[in-house]
Amino acid sequence: MTQALSTDVLIVGGGIAGLWLHARLRQLGYASLLVENASLGGGQSVKSQGIIHGGAKYALHGALTGASEAIADMPRRWREALSGNGELDLRGVRVLSEAHYLWSPGTLAGNLTSFFASKAVRGRVDQVKGEHLPPALQHPKFKGKVYRLAELVLDVPSLITRLAELAGDSLLAAEQIEPLREQDALVGLRIDGREIRAQRIVFSAGSGNAELLSTLGVEQPKQQLRPLHMVLAKGPALKPLYAHCLGGGTKPRVTVTTHPAADGQWVWYLGGDLAEADGVTRDAAAQIKAAQQEMADLLPWVDQSATQWVTLRVDRAEPAQSGLVRPDNAFLAEQERLLVGWPTKLALAPDFADRVLAALQRDGIQPGQHAALPALPRPSVATAVWDTLLP
Repeated sequence: MTQALSTDVLIVGGGIAGLWLHARLRQLGYASLLVENASLGGGQSVKSQGIIHGGAKYALHGALTGASEAIADMPRRWREALSGNGELDLRGVRVLSEAHYLWSPGTLAGNLTSFFASKAVRGRVDQVKGEHLPPALQHPKFKGKVYRLAELVLDVPSLITRLAELAGDSLLAAEQIEPLREQDALVGLRIDGREIRAQRIVFSAGSGNAELLSTLGVEQPKQQLRPLHMVLAKGPALKPLYAHCLGGGTKPRVTVTTHPAADGQWVWYLGGDLAEADGVTRDAAAQIKAAQQEMADLLPWVDQSATQWVTLRVDRAEPAQSGLVRPDNAFLAEQERLLVGWPTKLALAPDFADRVLAALQRDGIQPGQHAALPALPRPSVATAVWDTLLP
């Protein structure tokens, strides 16, 4: 008979948010077990561009929004963790770029005075030129303006790997998840027939939260999905670029990050307005054509002849909001022992953990005594999407 287990906190969902929370709990002395039914980070996390936002993209016209204020302190917290001096020890995670850039092409420099004056821009913002430009923009034909933002870009696969290391042996690969109730009260979960009791259960499974809640017969909180149609390009002519390219609207015209493929080439991962709005309605061929035209307009000196192109559809899972607007910060809902949440962005994983820890403290949940975990089947770590989609 499968051994029953007990733990302080049982987490379902092994994306960045669940893994970050799991590591924080273990660091604070809690017994925590994380359950994943696929690969670690294999949902929305590994499809992220890896930008640790500080709110700049939400204040492109100088408006201090709730989103920019909530996220403004995230780069500092992540940098401290990456140096080994923060709430987690993330030394060893690859930093792709120490800065993200704001790029105004040609004559579209616009009036950025109000943006730079915004309280959303807490770090120093400097215009960069010449050899200080991102490599892809170091060309005589480049006529735009570029500003360095106090944000950074991470290699998400290496981040997932490091967080999995911090989890030790307290990860569990699972296929079937069912509620475990006593006198109609949720006391744990039955994972592939194994009973696991916990003081608190946290659902951090991204889009999987909806199915988990349905399994438990719980109707709230509701989930919304905001779709993206991302584009990936790989080729020998591509050089590193990490930037929001300004357009005429309130969103970046295109957001470019660059990632190392397994064969040593660079991959451009394109989001921003290109991946939203009309991009969502296009089929793959039309979206690739739009991306090729966009990059040809913006970077005409880049030879695209040997570049491979693919698209990737991503559903951003979030708590339901009126009008499908983007939530300002991490979200957490509570119902007795069950906590359900979404970080809403990679950068806000620490904020999500803060909310769970605050709920534990408020309810007086302290680390308990539990038997040592037996050897458990361990979920694999997700493969980078560019290595999966691009040969």
